[in-house]
Amino acid sequence: MDTRSTARAHGGTQGVYSHTSSATGTEMVFSVFVPDGDGPFPVLWYLSGLTCTHANVTEKGEYRAACAEAGIIFIAPDTSPRGDAVPNDDAYDFGQGAGFYVDATQAPWAEHFQMRTYIEDELPALVAAQFPADMSRQAITGHSMGGHGALTMGLRHPDRFRSLSAVAPICHPIYCPWGEKALSGYLGDDRAAWRAYDAVALIEDGARVPEILIDQGEADPFLSEQLQPDTLQAACSDAGIALTLNLQPGYDHSYYFISTFMAAHVRWHAVRLKA
Repeated sequence: MDTRSTARAHGGTQGVYSHTSSATGTEMVFSVFVPDGDGPFPVLWYLSGLTCTHANVTEKGEYRAACAEAGIIFIAPDTSPRGDAVPNDDAYDFGQGAGFYVDATQAPWAEHFQMRTYIEDELPALVAAQFPADMSRQAITGHSMGGHGALTMGLRHPDRFRSLSAVAPICHPIYCPWGEKALSGYLGDDRAAWRAYDAVALIEDGARVPEILIDQGEADPFLSEQLQPDTLQAACSDAGIALTLNLQPGYDHSYYFISTFMAAHVRWHAVRLKA
């Protein structure tokens, strides 16, 4: 692991790091905020959305004060493998910057786009080895495509993540344009194979967590076509999962929205991580 930068912030250290990933076959960059103290500290993972890198939330997320107060490590990975040798697409919603947190099975994507394995297995092992992290106390959240990633990973691993939240997540990607394009491109045309990467489908197929927190802007231009929180609400109701869905009037899809509610999500996770 190489250290790209560190800076003092809010009673802690914000770092940016890189390493060569065996999962993606590329150099991967991620950021970590570590509060002051001896640790070990519980961990909150944040997965970013389309077109983002680790830098978007690191620079705009406004999470550090809340994490320092609660004594939580905050980790922000990249959204895809990158590099000249990595396949790409001209559109913003596929290819580099749009890994959708899946393990691709289709050429040419399968060689490098193994983001599920990277986030679920490889990066946690690196974090456990390099930082004062209590890996028995983990939580996960994310925004948009990253909200989709957080929901699906949290539902697949209820024994790993003590709490699960998202901000404006893609809730039902097998039935939205962004999801259909990405899942067909990365996984092929067998829609049954997509269900492991769809929060609503996972719940329909038996996945359970005690509760989920969602904040969603009512002025989000992607609300009805791409995000569809009503489908998650219906699935949680049928499954007996306690869903808190906060529809926030006037807020859009941007980091102005995300940063407004980030501290509240950190504090919500802190209660569950320390229970």
